[in-house]
Amino acid sequence: MPEGHTIHRLATRHRELFAGHPVGVSSPQGRFASGAALLDGRVLRDTEAYGKHLLHHYEDDRTLHVHLGLYGKFTEGEPPLPDPVGQVRMRMTGPAHWLDLRGPTACEVLEPPAVELLRARLGADPLRDDADPAVAYTRIRSSTKPLFALLLDQSIVAGCGLIYANEVLFRAGLSPLTPGTRIDRELWAALWDDLRALMKEGVARGRIDTVHTHHTPEAMSRAPRVDRHGGEVYVYRRAGQPCLVCGTAVSLGPLAGRNLYWCPACQPART
Repeated sequence: MPEGHTIHRLATRHRELFAGHPVGVSSPQGRFASGAALLDGRVLRDTEAYGKHLLHHYEDDRTLHVHLGLYGKFTEGEPPLPDPVGQVRMRMTGPAHWLDLRGPTACEVLEPPAVELLRARLGADPLRDDADPAVAYTRIRSSTKPLFALLLDQSIVAGCGLIYANEVLFRAGLSPLTPGTRIDRELWAALWDDLRALMKEGVARGRIDTVHTHHTPEAMSRAPRVDRHGGEVYVYRRAGQPCLVCGTAVSLGPLAGRNLYWCPACQPART
């Protein structure tokens, strides 16, 4: 599933392509036909990302809400407009570009009250300037759940996904099993700042890189990571490989229904 930095990049890209113009909206697949009819021909005023949710704000207070989920994907191009290929849920056309959406978990038109309800159920997004990390900390500090699970809870930290959760905990030297009640305010501030910086770099680069300069392939004279997710990371999908810091084999285990990666030596459990 795309993490928050990808959705913020999409919001910026779609704003560049379509904002300020009337947009043609259709549903070649047919599953979004009624929603497309509500938006077709209207001016797209602005776009935004909130966690893993993409919002297109149209005139007359109508908002397109998209959640890509595991299989959703956008493709784009310039005229001439191609024939739809595959199950195109939504097609947008503007003065100089077209955009196709396939396979999203959610693609719907929301009225203002529904948009506010969506915002209300999401936690603090590290990539938004209006995010309040103190609210997230209150939820974390009151929970005995493992910190790894709390970071993945979108009602606490919106936009943080599996890769960022694994990596930010490694960088902090924290066991993923550390309960939220053990996290003090100073430690949370450091975690938040690091997560925010990593995600902002993800927006800028278009991929997730989490290793420090002295652990890059060039600095360590090692081969670059080969993985469909791209990017240089410490533990994510590196089970059984040596830790880049201490050489201990990276561990893998299930937690909160997800794959947890950690270095037993760099992230020891503390009593």
